[in-house]
Amino acid sequence: MEDQELPYVLIDCIEGKHGVYKDHLGFLKKRFCLITMKEYLENKEILSKKIRAIYMWYHKPVIDEELLRSLPNLKIVSSSGVGIDHLDLKLLSRFGVKVSNTPFAVSTDTADFGMALMLASARRLVEGYQMAVSPDTEYFPGNWLGVKVSGATLGIVGMGTIGYKVAQRAKAFEMKILYHNRNQRNKEEESAVGAVYCKKIDDLLQQSDFVMLAVNLTPQTHKLIGKRELELMKPTATLVNISRGLVVDQDALMEALQNKVIRAAALDVTYPEPLPRDHPLLKMKNVIITPHIGSATEDTRRIMMQDMAESIEAALAGLPVPNEVVL
Repeated sequence: MEDQELPYVLIDCIEGKHGVYKDHLGFLKKRFCLITMKEYLENKEILSKKIRAIYMWYHKPVIDEELLRSLPNLKIVSSSGVGIDHLDLKLLSRFGVKVSNTPFAVSTDTADFGMALMLASARRLVEGYQMAVSPDTEYFPGNWLGVKVSGATLGIVGMGTIGYKVAQRAKAFEMKILYHNRNQRNKEEESAVGAVYCKKIDDLLQQSDFVMLAVNLTPQTHKLIGKRELELMKPTATLVNISRGLVVDQDALMEALQNKVIRAAALDVTYPEPLPRDHPLLKMKNVIITPHIGSATEDTRRIMMQDMAESIEAALAGLPVPNEVVL
């Protein structure tokens, strides 16, 4: 089949900061004619009616009303990852455009990473590494201690696919598992991981040694954890965030860490990303920050790409769209 016979799909760019990975191109080019934003803008009159899908990698290209108006035959936006807070779903629905994401592809690696952050913070892994390699270190102090994870209480806020996989891993550490969610899991699912439902988030915060955030960013979860919630936590507790930066009031978190309201924080997400280089959180010894890499493994990124392609193909064929996001 010749390239021109393939469906035209808009992408941001190839390689670079937000581009499609070079080693994904072979798979994608067998199925689609890929058009970069630069190519589209330079040939708008020719390409506008040909493009039928947008392949949105790393939240790029940015989709606004102007772009949607210029693509009259657009059928679907296929977005990588689980979060959809970067998309205006009502606007897309108004233009009759379907949306898909890749929630199941990212769940295993993100759950693994949540556990890694919790363990690294509890056992002071980053500080320990810095001590071990520092040219100023003359001895390893015997009173340099972390906190125990096995047998501790883990509170999971958001018991979706990622949250539940965190619970499965935490069970192996013999942790007591509490969770808060919009909807309670069924008894079989709770029993499988030994999880106890907390209808009120306050109950979870007051009891947990570690609080892990695994919710989507919505108007309801925006700054879900603020000054009041942090003050409910134990002074020995650690906050772990693998969801979105805006789920936490960062100013309140900074104050809580400075004043020892809580023990520590481990954050794979912040707001903005990256933080300004002079941000106080970057200088705190009781904070671990990673560059939003919860799902960043080669295997998972390839599965994400394949899932996105499958969704595009289904939408263009008039078939049910895997992982369709419904308003």
